[in-house]
Amino acid sequence: MAVEDPVTTLVRLIKTKMWLVKDDGSLANIHVGKEWYDRELLKNYEGQVTVGLTSSDDKKLSMTGKDRLRVGLLQVNIWVIDKEKPNVVGRDMREKLREEILRIIRENRTKPNETLYNFLGVGPPTGTHKAYHGKSATELAPGDAGWTELTAPEYVKIWQSDDDRYSFSQSENGKYSMVLFRFKIGSKEDVVKKIILRFEGYGTAPGGNGVTIKVWNFTASAWQNAQTGTGGSDEWISITLTSNLTDYIDSNGYIYLLARTTNPSDGSTPAVIYSDCADSVITVYGITYCDIISCRDQDEVRVKPFLWRTEFAVKSWLFETIAF
Repeated sequence: MAVEDPVTTLVRLIKTKMWLVKDDGSLANIHVGKEWYDRELLKNYEGQVTVGLTSSDDKKLSMTGKDRLRVGLLQVNIWVIDKEKPNVVGRDMREKLREEILRIIRENRTKPNETLYNFLGVGPPTGTHKAYHGKSATELAPGDAGWTELTAPEYVKIWQSDDDRYSFSQSENGKYSMVLFRFKIGSKEDVVKKIILRFEGYGTAPGGNGVTIKVWNFTASAWQNAQTGTGGSDEWISITLTSNLTDYIDSNGYIYLLARTTNPSDGSTPAVIYSDCADSVITVYGITYCDIISCRDQDEVRVKPFLWRTEFAVKSWLFETIAF
């Protein structure tokens, strides 16, 4: 069984959870990556976070040595400099970033290997997550020419669960209204332990209310694992996958979720699908607990501009069973 490197897990956790708001209300542009600090990066970013492995202890939990515990000590560093544009006061930005790192790790200490992917902030130019609408008497494959990508204002409607829904309606006899969601995950496919795909919304059609969701199996080239809702108002519908997971992730890290009206239009009354939001939760084999054990400021004021730095020591736990 492949196991994800704890540095990779922690980098992704911080990167996906980072939400640092500046004094003017805009989001700070922070680079998160593996060690080490790169002053050139700070020309285009308002702060930098690096993660590295300091040490790792491997302990046997059974006489055979098959069951083991890896306790890691990781170093997380914050790096910020003063910048005239866009008016970044290094000390203030460092303090905000320090609190954000504390929040992220504390809130996710029991699930660092779990990542939520959604459409918040996504639009047509992103090139990662994508959403499309379509209509057909059969379920269109992900690469079918019948899909049309959502526009920027339409993407906003699926950003989050807020009752501001995207809807697609069509009245062609025998055809379903469909929405396709593409998720780009940041993990290697061989370390994925569980996939949860969720859709919030509902569908209406002459034959009855309801939305059916399915996930694309790349090996079988087919939509599978159908789950159906029957409501005429918002409801969550989910698919949980725990086996043969590489069949559902392509070589580029894409996972596809289909949502369609359970019933088609009859040519007179339309089939309408309402989408409030969709997301995916990916759990990987790797560290299952991490927490901050200390932090200290390590500013460098002998250079100009001043380099404002904070260093965190983070402890991680990884349980594994080794096959002989």
